[in-house]
Amino acid sequence: MSSDTTIEDSIDKAASTVAGAWPIHSFVTANPLSGFEDAPFEEAVRQASDLLGGRGYPSPETFRSALADGRIDREVLAAELAARGYDAEPETLLAQMDDDSDQDGTGAATARVDHVLTKWLSAFLDTGQATWPMPNREDGFYAAFRQMADHDGQIPERGILTDLPSDPVATIETVLESSPESQWVPILEEQLAALPGWTALLKQRASDGSAWQSKAPITLTGYLAARFALLEAFDVDIRPQNSATTRTETATDIAPAFLTAWERSYRNELLDSVAAESESLAESEPAGRPDAQLVFCIDTRSEVIRRHVEATGDYETHGYAGFFGVPMEYQAYDADVSVDAAPPIVDPAHRITEMPTEDDARTSHDRWSAIREAAGEAIETLTANPTTAFGFVEQSGSGYGLSLAARTLLPRRVRELLDAAGDVAPETHEFSEPLLDHQHTYAGDLPVGLTHEEKVEYAETAFELMGIEAFGRLVVFVGHASETTNNPFDSSLDCGACAGNPGGPNARVLAAICNDPAVQTALADRGIDVPGDTVFLAGEHNTTTDEVELFDDEVPESHAEDLEKLRADLSVARENAAGERAAAMKTDDSAGVREIERRAGDWAETRPEWGLAGNAGFVIGPRELTSDLDLDGRAFLHSYDHTTDPDGDALAAIFTGPLVVTQWINAQYYFSTVDTAVYGSGSKITQNPVGNVGVYQGNGGDLMTGLPLQSLKASVDRPHHQPLRLSVAVHAPVERVTDVLAENPAVTELLDNDWLSLSVVDPTQDHRRFHYEEHREWSAVPERAEATAGAPNAPAVADD
Repeated sequence: MSSDTTIEDSIDKAASTVAGAWPIHSFVTANPLSGFEDAPFEEAVRQASDLLGGRGYPSPETFRSALADGRIDREVLAAELAARGYDAEPETLLAQMDDDSDQDGTGAATARVDHVLTKWLSAFLDTGQATWPMPNREDGFYAAFRQMADHDGQIPERGILTDLPSDPVATIETVLESSPESQWVPILEEQLAALPGWTALLKQRASDGSAWQSKAPITLTGYLAARFALLEAFDVDIRPQNSATTRTETATDIAPAFLTAWERSYRNELLDSVAAESESLAESEPAGRPDAQLVFCIDTRSEVIRRHVEATGDYETHGYAGFFGVPMEYQAYDADVSVDAAPPIVDPAHRITEMPTEDDARTSHDRWSAIREAAGEAIETLTANPTTAFGFVEQSGSGYGLSLAARTLLPRRVRELLDAAGDVAPETHEFSEPLLDHQHTYAGDLPVGLTHEEKVEYAETAFELMGIEAFGRLVVFVGHASETTNNPFDSSLDCGACAGNPGGPNARVLAAICNDPAVQTALADRGIDVPGDTVFLAGEHNTTTDEVELFDDEVPESHAEDLEKLRADLSVARENAAGERAAAMKTDDSAGVREIERRAGDWAETRPEWGLAGNAGFVIGPRELTSDLDLDGRAFLHSYDHTTDPDGDALAAIFTGPLVVTQWINAQYYFSTVDTAVYGSGSKITQNPVGNVGVYQGNGGDLMTGLPLQSLKASVDRPHHQPLRLSVAVHAPVERVTDVLAENPAVTELLDNDWLSLSVVDPTQDHRRFHYEEHREWSAVPERAEATAGAPNAPAVADD
């Protein structure tokens, strides 16, 4: 028999096609087909369909609707179809597309294996939700399963389970010994794909080394050993069967043609608008010093609030990845554990802890926190303990009934009351601050705090990436978070650049860094002069209610009037942005703030906000390129000034960081929309959370790892999100972009394989437009006579 290393290598190879997935409490959007990104998009979706059974393209109905309302330009579509050898009318071709599913189904025995296995997985992987945890979890999943399997009456007493080896590799070897080595990877691949949601979670958990992984370790090897033992016990043939549900598309070139035409239609309008603004920018006079500058996350939801902030006064906004360039692990003052506050593709480099600075406010906060914690623990104990639960319900039932009625009938009023109660207990930012100075100690592998040199580096990088050279009296770093009630997917609405956590802490850290006099002195030596009257502060944008809260602890009395004016204007901007969001929700836009606050507080609301639905574009360039455009909340916006980046270092940082993350986000929304059942998570209405790690559809089975229907569609058959691959537009010399790609082959591979598109508006070549083809070659994009500035492909698809 072959060595253990061969088995492990085969597992690693088989697992490469399955993307990792984060627990639901820290949901991070990611491409569910990331394991196929080394293949061209069309080939990847075919392979994934064979293995996972998922659809790779929008349905004919979705294409038909986009064609009917003009979102697909008919001339562009005709050219795409002709290039693929089709000359029939689009409507005829759509009718030919096969939208049926070829259901091979899953055998009854395999279904029983899945049922037993997922039962033990949910018990083992629970992260504190279960009252009675699975025994022996500290020994690892395979060992715990091995000890418990004899007590499970659903498992037949036969096969290898009658004498299960202690080594999981030995178990796998025993089952695979009758198969040729050439079949190992296909067999392992098919078994990992049988429950792709669980596999994705295990893959991510095994790699991130979290506290829960330390307490209850699990590996893909241990998982597969348990699965193979069950397959043999239930007498299931392990030879590759290609038993996944396959969704066939007979005219395989038709769907890609329609998709590419739709994307080109959107991209053409975006490029027309950006190129026109580039010409205007070249002719404009330099702007004066703004009243304030606000730096928002590049998140598409920021595009809406930024427009309305700029409309209220002399304000300048910028876009920067929402972790503000500080990759850290953050522990709030009253938090039991620290959280990652950096993109999933970046490892935290520092441990930052929130420390109290004001005693009276801290005492008040602690008192109210202790009362809430004690009450919560008492209720949890009473409701979970079978000896007291019935009596507790009898005694408190009427009170709970009134509470339920209030939350159901008056959600906004309940929210107001809770806010009022919260005002009694100060927020932690009111009496504490992040401990930034390097402490010469470590929390695990991470140094606590930042050195002076690191602070200067983070500040300089931020200003170089954004192209900020002149500073206002107030500079606000605005993180973002969401506010929802009874929503398992709430972290998906927080900051993806902060690993599904609020971005306020990162904003506070960068503001504190930039206010440091020693940092400002060092910046001046590097050519970045911060005026003596510039004050940096942090804020947080609530993306559900559009409220922007300012953390003003660093603002001196000399700036009180500036701060008061900014707060008043942010309130006006909120009213206007809320009206726009309410209209997008197909509710009365005159209700504005009242409606979006109701959604935030309504525990029965399945769609508190649209999140990043609609995302399709990413513009990298000065804000002036888009400040006069209504991009309908569909574009990521990253500030960049090519004149301050002669070597392309800042552009390379944007390409290898924010661009990759936005492609993940875009792919998650794309695939969750085109196949919500396989790549999404179905309807929230029929979901059940499990173990605080994921959700089921119904009462068991595979974990659903994608976005729910309510985040993507106005109704079951009416998409709100337009499923397009990401179109990136860069304002820079095309040669510089080519050089950056040459130094970053991973990004080039994504482009060459058509996972996203890249175009350039070159201000050094009369604002000409170029589109990336492949192998770092470009084609010139001709100007269109009908080009006009405006929102590409507006309105959105809400009434599809």
